Amino acid sequence: MIGRALAFATLGAVTLQAEESPFVRQQPEGPLQCAALGEASGLASSPTAKDFLWLINDSGSPAALHLAGCDGSNRGSVSLDARNIDWEDLASFVHDGKPYLLIADAGDNMGKRAECALHIVPEPRLPEAGKQLAGPVKAAWTIRFRYEDGPRDCESVAVDEKAGKILLLSKRTTPPMLYELPLKPGTGDVQVAKKIGEIPKSLPVGFPPIPFGSQPTSMDICPDGSAAVVVTYFGAFLFPRKDGETWGTAFSRPPVELEPHRMRQAEAVAFSRDGSILRVVSEGGKSPIARYLRAGKEK
Repeated sequence: MIGRALAFATLGAVTLQAEESPFVRQQPEGPLQCAALGEASGLASSPTAKDFLWLINDSGSPAALHLAGCDGSNRGSVSLDARNIDWEDLASFVHDGKPYLLIADAGDNMGKRAECALHIVPEPRLPEAGKQLAGPVKAAWTIRFRYEDGPRDCESVAVDEKAGKILLLSKRTTPPMLYELPLKPGTGDVQVAKKIGEIPKSLPVGFPPIPFGSQPTSMDICPDGSAAVVVTYFGAFLFPRKDGETWGTAFSRPPVELEPHRMRQAEAVAFSRDGSILRVVSEGGKSPIARYLRAGKEK
């Protein structure tokens, strides 16, 4: 309890007691059983089945989507007809009544990439019991983009499916900066990600301080558009949004700090499709699945 209290004694976030928090940390699920998931960098809930999760690996791994049960069970992998330069986040959404996944090839540790890419693929058909995923899959469309103010390393990408927008949050800038792209550009030209806001204060790093603990490593948006969540190596932070409010305004306020996830190197976060659960996974083989349940929901 002392360690937790000290970890909460940080600036830049609104810390709530567990009983007041909008999401309460539960016992972890998992661990992930897919042997190919050695460096998980993105997580998304299936848009069509509540008991399934999609994951991707970081750079240097084959271009593939990995399917897991919410209990961590391995449900197979499917290759993607694309190149994994530096895949850093994954999002799920529904567009025109069809389920999709967005793969963010947006990592840029050295800040030198002239352009990055977002691959939007139809969600692969979920396999029946005892059968394998069918593949490979191809992108329905790819968004090539650059930032209006120069290259950025970005590991946090999310889709606002109601607005038809993509949000990107920079990792290594101080403060983290928020950018926006259209989900369905009218042309195949290189798009320009426009800055729409920033997180004005550094996110907490815990006590003792976690190295690089303030840098965002993943982001997701609740399907109803009511909130975004950002995860760092230290914790998870909720950015509620009021009706009619812009994301720039929502991110300008101090976030709600949830109980620390206690993961070794958290790299991915996802809302469940009904918005009642938050899940976080870490890099490294057989990561547990940290789980937060919306207050008032059944366990």
